[in-house]
Amino acid sequence: MAKFAPVGVAQETLKDEIVSIYSRVAEEPGGDFHFNRGAGYAAETLGYDAEELALLPTGSTSSFAGVGNPFVGEPIEEGATVLDIGCGAGMDVLIAARRVGPRGKVIGVDFTESMRRRANKSAAALGLENVQILSGDALSLPVEDETVDVVISNGVINLTPNKLRAFREIARVLKPGGRLQIADIVLAEDLSERARSDIDLWTG
Repeated sequence: MAKFAPVGVAQETLKDEIVSIYSRVAEEPGGDFHFNRGAGYAAETLGYDAEELALLPTGSTSSFAGVGNPFVGEPIEEGATVLDIGCGAGMDVLIAARRVGPRGKVIGVDFTESMRRRANKSAAALGLENVQILSGDALSLPVEDETVDVVISNGVINLTPNKLRAFREIARVLKPGGRLQIADIVLAEDLSERARSDIDLWTG
């Protein structure tokens, strides 16, 4: 699996393109994109609980663009501190927040402003006071060392230009004995240079 940014593409250019695409997903979730979105897709393809999703604001679920289900592993315990890297419009944040309860805390990190607005609005609509949405990305998490019980992420690590640095950041913020539950895209072979230089393959 390629570990670094596209050949011939600056990391800031890649980030700008990702922000552009996912800003459009936030603002026009029903638009024409080459990846799946929404609560129906999440329930029918990824195994989310449709009844649980129906309780969440559509402002959050309609812009969901994950690739798997980070909740199918170990259960999220009541009272835990959870970090969602690349939280988008906040669907996974809201699910985690309901599971950790008022004694727990969920931090969502995303570098797309329109997605953060949707996540904050949805958390407020549900009266979830245990949610904090922060600006940031996987390569420089705005979270203190050893403060998180569970890190979740859904289709985001594959978008980062430096996977090793991203996993080092995850290790930094996890408490001793903490765990990582991610859903993502994994390749069995290294990408060719031609594929790595195609920015469209890196942005969704």
